[in-house]
Amino acid sequence: MSTPRDRQADRGHWPKDHPDIAHGKVGVLLLNLGTPDGTDYWSMRRYLKEFLSDERVIEEPKWKWWPILNLIILTVRPGRKGRDYATIWNNERDEGPLKTITRAQAEKLASRLASSPHVIVDWAMRYANPSTESRLEALVAAGCERILLLPLYPQYAAATTATAADHAFRALMKMRWQPAVRVAPAYHDDPAYIAALAASMRESLAKLDFEPERIIATFHGMPQKYFAKGDPYHCHCQKTSRLLRDALGWPAERWLTTFQSRFGNDPWLQPYTDKTVERLAAEGVKKLALVAPGFSADCLETLEELDGENRHIFEGGGGEKFAYLPALNDSEHGIDVIEAVVRRELSGWL
Repeated sequence: MSTPRDRQADRGHWPKDHPDIAHGKVGVLLLNLGTPDGTDYWSMRRYLKEFLSDERVIEEPKWKWWPILNLIILTVRPGRKGRDYATIWNNERDEGPLKTITRAQAEKLASRLASSPHVIVDWAMRYANPSTESRLEALVAAGCERILLLPLYPQYAAATTATAADHAFRALMKMRWQPAVRVAPAYHDDPAYIAALAASMRESLAKLDFEPERIIATFHGMPQKYFAKGDPYHCHCQKTSRLLRDALGWPAERWLTTFQSRFGNDPWLQPYTDKTVERLAAEGVKKLALVAPGFSADCLETLEELDGENRHIFEGGGGEKFAYLPALNDSEHGIDVIEAVVRRELSGWL
């Protein structure tokens, strides 16, 4: 990297009307999935259209998927999902919790990196706002010549990590002067991540007035055909679950790994979370806890689906005690993980 003295000397060769260019900064961009701009029908429709039009998410031929999406799903689903989002909406900020938490993660990471004043931390969403393109442009305008992209998905999947990188690269394609870019790899088995999950779970379990008979580690699902095509996501989830159980010393017979949030008619990764919760209740399990290690921040899938729908399934089936253990979010444990990954991936840049 050139020195300030080098740049000062080089300015003597610039045309007199050449604008000053910010330089010498390193950017860190936290990337998460996204959240609608509002819970109303049209906000939800815009969000779902962008999300479900992503060919990384829905791997179907356009001729087959377009009429299903535009004539059926985008007619019916926005209203229903809007009502679901309304149950978890951050009314104080008028935004979804994923946006609130991701912002806080970026702010707290920036505080951790304050000893490196040339590092700028920002955050963006793959879908909706703030867009990845707008935040990349802002980092470049602020003088970031090198940028680390950190998709906040511990387990790699084409439908999450890869599409986040795709979207960033599309933005870079529009730039005449591109920054140097690194993409942080998945951290599903990173010791810092496993240790943080275990510590967070111990704290959450200690606050309960019961000891769970079973713990379910639930991960977002994906169609089985994606796994068959070579996506490593299922393997990453299973390894995270095993390492976490080992770190906690929890008996294998009381620990289950499941998959949630299936969509459509194709078979998804199994066992399904809701069916497992239903089965445990029917078998007489009275005390159950769920944890979602794959979510770096609580969102619709954890707050409404796990702590809402699955609680209802369990208690409706005869269960007595149910707990959803929160994600790492912007807790000290959560920021420990992000900081560890960022410092490692910035090696040679700081």
